[in-house]
Amino acid sequence: MSALSPQLLDEIKELPARYPQPRSAVMPALDLAQEEIGHLTPEAMSEVAAALELDPGYVEGVATFYTLFHLSPVGKHHFYLCTNLSCALRGAGEIVDHVKKSIGVHSPDEVSADGLFSYEEVECLGACEFAPMMRFGHRYHYDLTPEKIDAVIAEKKGLVPARAKGNELLPTRGEVAPQAPEGPAKKPRPPRKKKAADA
Repeated sequence: MSALSPQLLDEIKELPARYPQPRSAVMPALDLAQEEIGHLTPEAMSEVAAALELDPGYVEGVATFYTLFHLSPVGKHHFYLCTNLSCALRGAGEIVDHVKKSIGVHSPDEVSADGLFSYEEVECLGACEFAPMMRFGHRYHYDLTPEKIDAVIAEKKGLVPARAKGNELLPTRGEVAPQAPEGPAKKPRPPRKKKAADA
């Protein structure tokens, strides 16, 4: 029995045509496989390699190199918590502790009892000015507080309605950031008058 659905394998086979080198399709293909089954099994990686006509060892090497690929089960909703310098200085340790307590786990290799949540600490996600921040549900969440973490967990548990995309989210995957609301237009400042000494 195949680890990946026939529809997904067909989609993976179409990926190399989008790139100058077939190997460039490995990461998007692994991402699709992980989205479908939750983590990358040896069988799934072999099927990706066969679909892309690449060596299975190369595909496995890519999967084991990048931390966003999971080789063991994770929760349906996975917290990628930045603990690099900027986030650490602005309270990332407390955010990690709060996530662990809130989802009922003690280490990154655990999944919450309901199967919904897991977490891991990651290196810089490239949004230091918004520290502490995380990646969750393919989006960046920034200026984290325990209350914001609680709201995300409650939403995913279905305890509160899903909130509209707001300014606590930064786009990922090529999305466009929401524009700031437009206020009254500022009038341009008139040019400075020259003094007699400047002339």
